[in-house]
Amino acid sequence: MKMSKIVFLAAALVMPVSVASADVGAVYKKNCASCHAADGSGDTKMGKKAGARDYRDAKVQASFSDAEALAAIKNGVKKDGKEAMKGYSSKVSDAEAAELVKYIRAFKK
Repeated sequence: MKMSKIVFLAAALVMPVSVASADVGAVYKKNCASCHAADGSGDTKMGKKAGARDYRDAKVQASFSDAEALAAIKNGVKKDGKEAMKGYSSKVSDAEAAELVKYIRAFKK
């Protein structure tokens, strides 16, 4: 009886992580992939136009901190005073934005 409770508790602790991971892929696809591409390459028509960087490149990944990525997701990005990427604070929660940063980091080769 005690073993089944332990297994249940362990599953309950692990499940939110796996659910969050599955959900973040859908959030990325819905909000990010049209510019940043499904593989993070930025190789889309919109991505090329906006100058999306290749998140698979380790040098690109090293060029920004997690905090900077989080701020870009929430507040957007400006280049030369023009909006290069709109902010998604009204479309993604703080938790989703934090998961997106992890998701983006996983593109690095």
